[in-house]
Amino acid sequence: MTTMDAATAVLDPAAAPTRRRVRRPSTVLLWIAEHAVLVVLALLFLFPVVFVLLTSFMTSTQTLTGALWPQPFTLGNYVRAFTEAPLLRWFGNSLLYAVLATLFMLLSSVPAAYALAKVRFRGSNALFVAIIVAMLLPPQVTAVPIYVMWSQLGLTGTLWPLILPNLLGDAFSVFLLRQFFLTIPTEYADAARIDGAGEFSVLWRVMLPMARPGIAAAAIFMFFASWNDYFGPLLYTSENSDAWPIAYGLASFRGAHGTDWGITMAMTLIVTVPIVIVFFFAQRAFVEGVTLTGVKG
Repeated sequence: MTTMDAATAVLDPAAAPTRRRVRRPSTVLLWIAEHAVLVVLALLFLFPVVFVLLTSFMTSTQTLTGALWPQPFTLGNYVRAFTEAPLLRWFGNSLLYAVLATLFMLLSSVPAAYALAKVRFRGSNALFVAIIVAMLLPPQVTAVPIYVMWSQLGLTGTLWPLILPNLLGDAFSVFLLRQFFLTIPTEYADAARIDGAGEFSVLWRVMLPMARPGIAAAAIFMFFASWNDYFGPLLYTSENSDAWPIAYGLASFRGAHGTDWGITMAMTLIVTVPIVIVFFFAQRAFVEGVTLTGVKG
């Protein structure tokens, strides 16, 4: 309403312009529209999982017919998966690889990230830039010289060339943890130093309890990357089947049973379930760590 309209309304209320009512869409219709989109997206994401699940219960002859529903349901593919492949050994190798790689990464990357974020020393920025460059460098670039080094040490054919380098830190984990440490106010560390605490005590007693979400996120990233790693085991363990982790073992098994889609889907589902369970229980810490990382930098 303009100034002239306001004056007219005071002198003659009947002449005041009527205010148009803006019709808002019904909240029920809006709720239905929003959740309909979410349901459609959920179905799109769940369809491949349901397809794998149903195919895993089909016989080898039925999978080639294009049928979507098993007739009849059979558990033979899961029995064959455990009898025709050393699944337990593959799971054990993957668990050894993922757990040790995660622990070694935390032992090396957490102190490095704390030093880059909270300790003032000359060349810290240049060192951080070098870490970013290392993070962006494709692993295939250095694969040949590193393989030659491990072969001279006699460790090829094992998982140790993939586990031991984590004792020297992981570039992505250092970057992620440094960004999280930057979100913690420096006054906490300064107060601990005034009380006489050393840098190790500040890290252990002050920073680590406050950085648990970021540490959990970095650990989950490393665990998943190690569990799903295919290139590394292909390079170092292909000559020794006893050292195969689950990702490389599944790929080799699928190559040998390429047309038997029932057992292939059963193996795929068995391999996927542990990761889903781990993420289900750790998703809160994972989401919180990723959300808070990078707020300050």
